Amino acid sequence: MRITVLSDNLPARGLEAEWGLSLYLEYQGHALLLDTGASDLFARNAEALGLDLGAVAFGVLSHAHWDHANGMDAFFARNPSAPFYLQASCGEVCFDHAPGLWRYEGPKRGLLDRFAPRLRYVTGAFSPLPGVHLLPHTTPGLARRGAAAGMFCLRAGQWVPDDFSHEQTLVLETPRGLVLLSSCCHAGADTIIREVQAAFPGRPIQAIVGGFHLYETPDQEVRALARRLRDTGVAQVLTGHCTGERGFALLREELGAQVAQFSTGLVVEL
Repeated sequence: MRITVLSDNLPARGLEAEWGLSLYLEYQGHALLLDTGASDLFARNAEALGLDLGAVAFGVLSHAHWDHANGMDAFFARNPSAPFYLQASCGEVCFDHAPGLWRYEGPKRGLLDRFAPRLRYVTGAFSPLPGVHLLPHTTPGLARRGAAAGMFCLRAGQWVPDDFSHEQTLVLETPRGLVLLSSCCHAGADTIIREVQAAFPGRPIQAIVGGFHLYETPDQEVRALARRLRDTGVAQVLTGHCTGERGFALLREELGAQVAQFSTGLVVEL
C-alpha cells in the first residue's frame, strides 16, 4: 500500500501546508481518502501531485474536528459519488474549554447537513472493503482524558467531557501486518494499538500512522508514551500534524529510527 500526505503542518516538495491532515491511500487497486484537512488545500496539493480525487472509492473522517473535516466540500465537488464514513456520534458538538472560554472545534457549521446524502454513519466496527476496517474506541474511561485535556462535547444541551466516541481508527491488512491510521490519537497512540491488538489477536502491527496530539504535552509524558509504544511491539511509527516538533524530537530520542516524521507531499510504501 502507498500513503501520500496531501495536507500536514509541515511543507515539502514545494507544496502548501496548514494545520490539518489529509492522507491519500492506494490499497489493493483502490484509492481511499482519510480526512480532508482544514480547507481545500489538500485538493490543490492532490492536483499538483497528479492524484485524481475523482477516483477515490470512499473517504473516512477520523473524528469530528475542523482541521480534518473542513475540506469535505472540496472533495465532494471533485468526486460525484464516493461516500464518506463517519462514526455515528460525529456532529457539530466538539469544543475546547479554557477558563471563561468555550471554543468550537467541530466541522464548519452546516457542512454535515449539506452533504448528508454522501455521508455514511456507522456504529461500532465496520468493514467498507475487504482488508479495510473502521474501529471505534473500546477502552473504558476515555472521558477522563477528554476532561483533563479541556475537551468537551455539547450533547442534549449539556457539557460532557469528550469520550472520543466520534473518533475511529482505520486499519488496513497487509502481508507484513496491520497498518493503523489514527489522525490525532486523542485516546493515546498506545491505547489505540492495544485496541487493535484486541480486535485482531495474534496479528503483528506493522505501523501506526497519524498525529499523536503531543504539541502541548510535558516532556516526561512524551517519553513515557514512547516507552509504552515500544512495549506494544509496533514495528514502525510515522507521525506528524498535532504531534508537534518538540513531541517528535522526544519520540525520536527514545525510539530512534523506529519513528519517522511525515510532511506534506511525503509518499510512503508499506
